[in-house]
Amino acid sequence: MDLFSLPRLGVVVPPENPTAEPEFNHLLGAGMNVYTSRFPVTPGAGLRAMLETYNEVLPELLGSFGALRLDATVVACSASHYLLDPAGDRAFCDELSERAGSPVQSSTQAILAACEALGVTRLTLVSPYEPWLTDTSRAFWERAGLTVDGVVLVPAEEAASPGGDAHFDPYEVTTGAILRRIRERELPPDTALLFTGTGMGTLAALEELARREPHRTLLTSNLASAWWALRAVGEKGEAHHPLLRRLEGAAV
Repeated sequence: MDLFSLPRLGVVVPPENPTAEPEFNHLLGAGMNVYTSRFPVTPGAGLRAMLETYNEVLPELLGSFGALRLDATVVACSASHYLLDPAGDRAFCDELSERAGSPVQSSTQAILAACEALGVTRLTLVSPYEPWLTDTSRAFWERAGLTVDGVVLVPAEEAASPGGDAHFDPYEVTTGAILRRIRERELPPDTALLFTGTGMGTLAALEELARREPHRTLLTSNLASAWWALRAVGEKGEAHHPLLRRLEGAAV
């Protein structure tokens, strides 16, 4: 195999995100080379201000790849794109693609593309976000025409006392917490599970859920983005990872 003849995927991630690159590499295997750039650190900024900054600097940040030829690029930060409505998100990605000279897709638009290909119209969100951002996420999907059947909140830490505030941090959520929260809910049989955000590690949980419920659609920001990337670069062979093969088998 000529390593440097493989398709090249650019990935833009938040600075502290520990999950995106490992999951992309695990999902895509040796079939694609992954190159990353990170959003700037925003000391002292609140979460919303930080996400707004990401959208503001993204066009310039894509230029940090310089003359490196990329076949496609994924913006692996769902939360910043939830601040845009779906039409605005799509227009933003179209503008970025034109500037870059190759397809640029947000993880949110990759999810919408996967939903369309899979015939998904109903979602249950599995969210590691604090409540206001979870609500913003839900509104995004509903404006995109999807029905949200419910939300499974997955805090990094439960509230220490009744009525106390749970601690939300996608980077600290464990596989056990994800599986426990889902096990506690009775889910409609026809709802797809969408795990929001690129920073919550999900692959181990998805592999377990796929064994338990082989017919339920399982989507994550990183899984949908890897699926989109393979299509964007024209890869036609069998996908490396079983979760990607599972999506391909269900696509209409």
